[in-house]
This record gives sequence, C-alpha cells and structure tokens, in this order.
Amino acid sequence: MTGGLEPTETTDGEITVIILGPANRRERIACSSFKEAIRIVKAKSGPEITGKIENQEGEILFTSVEMVIEDWENEWGRAKRRLAVDIEEYDCPHDSVGCVADDLCVQCKMDTVQDQY
Repeated sequence: MTGGLEPTETTDGEITVIILGPANRRERIACSSFKEAIRIVKAKSGPEITGKIENQEGEILFTSVEMVIEDWENEWGRAKRRLAVDIEEYDCPHDSVGCVADDLCVQCKMDTVQDQY
C-alpha cells in the first residue's frame, strides 16, 4: 500500500518546457515530470505566448500552436494508461495500426458480428 500517496512519473529534469513570448523572449524550464510540464504550460499560456514540451532527445512532443494543452493532456493520459495495461497481443487481419485486442478497428468489429451469425 502506498499510504495514500499518488504514484508519480519522474524523469530527473529531462523534460523541458520552452516558452516563446513577444520580442523573441525564450525561457527553458527543466521539469521532473510530465504533470509538472503540463502545469507550467497551462500557467504560462497566453495569446502571444507559445508553449512547447520537449523530451530528453530534443523531440517536441507538444506545441500550443498546433493543439490545446488540455487536449494533449487527455491524449497523454490515455496513452499512459494503455501502456500500463497488459493487453493480449492481437494481429489485425486488415493491417489497421490502431487495432488492438481491447479496441478493435471497425472492420474487425464487423467481422466479429458476422462470425456470430
């Protein structure tokens, strides 16, 4: 038992939030978790401000120019939950990349219904 403590995902400061503001102002903030990075982007958001989240390899995972931080946060949470769940291996006969055992593609769902009759 964790005694009420919520498990966290830490990265030893390898996630960076980049804030681009007016007059070419640039701020880099090292974060220890994605939750912290999301919180900072939300706090620093504004009409003339661009927020970015960068991973340890220098890849930009989020930019406020392309997406709203709340939408990205929801997708990140879903992806994290999917990784945490042990899902049985499933090979889609229709080669759909997003088709997994617990979330079949439309064609596989149709095949399942047809097989029942």
